[in-house]
Amino acid sequence: MARNGDVAMIDTLLNLMFRCSHRRLTRPVTPVSKGGVPHGGTYVVCLDCGKQFAYDLEEMRVGKAIDTSHEANVVPAEPAPSGKQKWKYAFLASVPLAVVVGAAALWKPKNGETDLPKSDAPRGTNDGKLK
Repeated sequence: MARNGDVAMIDTLLNLMFRCSHRRLTRPVTPVSKGGVPHGGTYVVCLDCGKQFAYDLEEMRVGKAIDTSHEANVVPAEPAPSGKQKWKYAFLASVPLAVVVGAAALWKPKNGETDLPKSDAPRGTNDGKLK
């Protein structure tokens, strides 16, 4: 399992290679409870890369990137699918491929049928036969 420092290094390397400018941001969002009480800081999200940034409402400025730990995420992450579930998805994805390959293997041309349709015969000839 990756440590938090490893994730930060990978994130830094990806930013160096692909350079998201974070120009397209959402409006500032402050999570609130059902009673209307804020229970987290205000943040914005980059629409290009999905990175979350703290937002200062007083100065109206984007701050530093928010830690991507489980507690900091706005939407809780779904648990990773189990190994059994992965095999199930792999099997279901391979069924259409097996049908296509099987149909292609069993297909045989009818007697007298060629790969080219008659419309592809050379022009000026009689059904593709030369006089």
